[in-house]
Amino acid sequence: MKAIVHIGLKAGVLDPQGKAVADTLGRMGYGEVEAARIGKVIELDLDDGLSAADAETRVKEMCEKLLANTVIESYRFEISGA
Repeated sequence: MKAIVHIGLKAGVLDPQGKAVADTLGRMGYGEVEAARIGKVIELDLDDGLSAADAETRVKEMCEKLLANTVIESYRFEISGA
């Protein structure tokens, strides 16, 4: 079973790395890019013996405790192979 976790900054949180990417793309001739936000994707391989409900509970706990800084980041995840 696999969990894919997507983490990004919440709306309103400044993203200097995203701004640098958008500015550089503009200078490279990609003027259609108005803004960029940088995030991360984490793939977790989970024990196939977990039920779908248990997998969701455990991945949510992982996100809340370690993977995402929930003060400034939001997250979502998908679980496949459940």
